[in-house]
Amino acid sequence: MDILTILIAVPAVAGVVLLTVRPLRAYARQFALGVAAIELILAVGMLMAFDRSAAGTIQFSQIDSWIPQIGASWAVGVNGIGLSLIMLAVVLTPLTMLAGWNEDESESRRAQYYGLMLLTLAFTVGIFAARDVFLFYVLFEAMLVPLYFLIGSFGGEQRRYAAVKFLIYALLGGLIMLVAVIALYFAGPGGEQAFLTANLTGLTYDAPWIENLLFLGFFIAFAIKAPIVPVHTWLPSVVETARAGTTVLLVAVLDKVGIFGMLTLVVTLFPGASTRAAPVIIVFAVFTAIYGALVAIGQDNMYRLVGFASVSHSGVMVLGIFAFTRTAIEGATFYMLSSGLSAGALFLLIGFLVKRHGTASVRVYGGLQRVVPVFAGTFLIVGLTALALPGTSPFASEIMVLIGSYEATRWGAIVATLSVILAALYVLLMYQKVFTGPTPQAMEPTTELSLMERVVIWPLIAAMLVLGFVPALAVDYFKDPSAAIVVSVEEAGL
Repeated sequence: MDILTILIAVPAVAGVVLLTVRPLRAYARQFALGVAAIELILAVGMLMAFDRSAAGTIQFSQIDSWIPQIGASWAVGVNGIGLSLIMLAVVLTPLTMLAGWNEDESESRRAQYYGLMLLTLAFTVGIFAARDVFLFYVLFEAMLVPLYFLIGSFGGEQRRYAAVKFLIYALLGGLIMLVAVIALYFAGPGGEQAFLTANLTGLTYDAPWIENLLFLGFFIAFAIKAPIVPVHTWLPSVVETARAGTTVLLVAVLDKVGIFGMLTLVVTLFPGASTRAAPVIIVFAVFTAIYGALVAIGQDNMYRLVGFASVSHSGVMVLGIFAFTRTAIEGATFYMLSSGLSAGALFLLIGFLVKRHGTASVRVYGGLQRVVPVFAGTFLIVGLTALALPGTSPFASEIMVLIGSYEATRWGAIVATLSVILAALYVLLMYQKVFTGPTPQAMEPTTELSLMERVVIWPLIAAMLVLGFVPALAVDYFKDPSAAIVVSVEEAGL
């Protein structure tokens, strides 16, 4: 069994076992964390064995016949982009488990929660490794099941409403994508391995409108997942009500599935349609970047604030992809990784505050930097990464997107730059209201960051600083895949 199949199978089997074997419930946290640690060790081994000089090629490839009647294969493999996102998932998952280690709940609910997290991890790794369109679709849809229960079973009072809203949006996107997958089968080469992405790259279509429709189907599904305005409204509802750990996985990792799908399927399989649609998509991307940032400024709930900030960041990433320059695409890919680290750390810190005071409302807090200076300093540093402070990885990735996009769409890059200014407003205003000024009496008993909480957050900060000062550590994995995407677009007649 190849390494990627093992990385998918280990959390999948462990999740099912945890959900079904009653004696394990008493040790659910320890079992899940152990599995996540094993997953991380395996992924680090894969990272060390990955040939960075050939990051644009598919490595650790495995192709086995799965459903020969329709030409579907169990085809997995990663280039530098897929590998980086798998690493993001396997790093954040155990940290998220540690962050929620002392959640007070029954053994059965604890086992359910951690079992669903492991299943989500398995599907996430599978999506980032899938090299067969039908396999990608199956995993894309299967991921909705554990996410629906994570949102609907654990969180605030409106969690069921948020879960249903999430499911409706996701099923709509999945249905549109299913139609596109079926149409791609008939438009593609057919036969054995009919859905293999290598067979579909450079595919010619009988008429441009066929490619346009296929492009539209896939793009809408991924725009919902990203999310992009106007199909973004499920995200604020979810992040406001879901448990902090679920929110971290959704925003820091799973939202990147939409951006990843645009890179690996939409642009690669439909380069002609992508270039024709690029001017319109850039308009939506820039609007998303500004709209998300403006709405974030007006939020009282910190979870919703960071959720809208993530919508804004998604707009910047989509701008980078559809600018079709090498620098912009490298920056958008790097931004997936760095914004995942930043948003994940920020959601976890907000979760620590909510655990202490039971609310994410900004107006309740104040003056905490006098009571918990380490907490305040840590929150400020993470907040500065979210507004792309120079020296952090979000700055390096965002500046690459904006400079690269300027080559293709000057107005788009200039307007999108306003989102950086707006980010400084919503981050610093949140910090000012929560941590500065007079300290309400209810805030006096606030406890400092525990050792466990510091172990969770500080490695994420260190990673963003290291990648900020030495971005080549990450960008070297994106250069060749980004160059290949640009070449495919140029060959389509851009």
